[in-house]
Amino acid sequence: MSRRSIMLAARFAALLALGIGLAGVGAAQPAQPPPAEAPAANAGTATPPDSEVTPGPDIDQILEGEEEVLSGSGFSYDPGNRRDPFKSLLIEQQAREFRGPRPDGIPGLLIDEIDLKGIWRTSRGYVVQVVASNQKKTFLLKEGDQLYDGDVVSINSKEVVFKQIVQDPTALKPFREVVKSLNPS
Repeated sequence: MSRRSIMLAARFAALLALGIGLAGVGAAQPAQPPPAEAPAANAGTATPPDSEVTPGPDIDQILEGEEEVLSGSGFSYDPGNRRDPFKSLLIEQQAREFRGPRPDGIPGLLIDEIDLKGIWRTSRGYVVQVVASNQKKTFLLKEGDQLYDGDVVSINSKEVVFKQIVQDPTALKPFREVVKSLNPS
């Protein structure tokens, strides 16, 4: 269907709804006798007198709202903590796989591949020393550092909290909290 035919159908539906609404209003009012001077040409038709059919600005407002929706500017959706049902699961998976090679250093670390070696308190807060199991290198991380699959949320004297991006499109949250302790119990 073309946009013009959709707009015409919407206008027809609005006018039809207005006509039904006016008919309902007329049915709720007590019956009035017909005017004494009804023209003979209108005797067989079901059209009400001109005084009852006066479309007001309400129809124009309705049609403007429908035009905004059809053009895409009048609709927004906030999924909150849920998965957005309007996004394709297949396209989302392809976009994640197309991320490219991992960079060197801290931005290329995966949360599951690092082990804690120590936590130190500095004048600017806590710093954690981690070793990457696949690189055999140590790195110093602070709060807010970005890793390949998440970031460092908080560090205290005994543990580090990471926010890891979940690669599962059916998960309720797009991330999960990972807590790594210095002395695992």
